[in-house]
Amino acid sequence: MSRKLYPDAKAALDGLLRDGMLIHSGGFGLCGIPNLLIEAIRDSGVKDLTFVSNNAGVDDAGLGLLLKTRQVRKMIASYVGENAEFARQFLAGELEIEFNPQGTLAERIRAGGAGIPAFFTRTGVGTAVAEGKPTQEFDGVTYVMERGIMADLAIIHAWKADPEGNLVFRKTARNFNPVMATAARMTVVQVEEMVGQGELNPDHIHTPGIYVKRMIVVPPGTEKRIEQRTVRKRSESAAPAAAGTDPLPTR
Repeated sequence: MSRKLYPDAKAALDGLLRDGMLIHSGGFGLCGIPNLLIEAIRDSGVKDLTFVSNNAGVDDAGLGLLLKTRQVRKMIASYVGENAEFARQFLAGELEIEFNPQGTLAERIRAGGAGIPAFFTRTGVGTAVAEGKPTQEFDGVTYVMERGIMADLAIIHAWKADPEGNLVFRKTARNFNPVMATAARMTVVQVEEMVGQGELNPDHIHTPGIYVKRMIVVPPGTEKRIEQRTVRKRSESAAPAAAGTDPLPTR
């Protein structure tokens, strides 16, 4: 049994949570989100949390669960859409939001994991994004300084892991998960499939196990929500799908 493997999300987060934490939460919309770990944070009752995430899920899933229970004080994010409660709290002044261009947010997280305290980017210069931030001219071009982000905790969703915590992510569920796993003092992962030691091809590992401290295995049958179920439109002359098949969702 891996020393990093815990029986459930509550056990994996035991002793780690406190009010006022800064937490990285992997995923994009509902794709690759650590839903079981989010639910355990909700059930713990901790509050005044700052979350770093591309967005905040939807109203009844993902980080939307923590917005509903008012456990989130601040979001560092790049997108508000698809979550009416997120937008409502922001517009009402009940939730602090630090907006970032999406690429800037990803680089701030990557920089935190690489030990880079700050970097310069052209993105956002001359806009509200740059207000109050230092600027510098390089080769006649103005850049704005952005700070790297190092979190107290990162909660991550992975496809496969071995007992040492080496991780493989699947397709677009890779999104923010790998960079966040490196940029926290403690990284806890929920994984869909646990494999034996040596079964992962070293060339296929996205996150080395040195970054991972605790893991849980997602129970079989756990629902994978689809944020927007859409199918490709077919022309009237298109042949019908084979009997017994179902169109695949794009997300």
